[in-house]
Amino acid sequence: MIKIELPAAIPSIVSGIKIAAITATGTATIAAFVGAGGYGERIAQGLATNNTQTMLAGAIPAAIFATLLQALISLYARFVARSRAS
Repeated sequence: MIKIELPAAIPSIVSGIKIAAITATGTATIAAFVGAGGYGERIAQGLATNNTQTMLAGAIPAAIFATLLQALISLYARFVARSRAS
């Protein structure tokens, strides 16, 4: 199992980790609506006051973080694929 099935399943496992990480990042911005703070707090304040700058002050860092997280996990997936092929 370790020599055949696990290496064959690694791309699916890494893909699942990527989806879970991005979903958790996006959901964390919603936490402000229940009083948990974070970047979502600025988004909620911007929505409440119709202030685009405040809203973007929360949305842009959250989007950049999600994009960087996806890029890092994709790089890890490539590294694992290369080491598996060797």
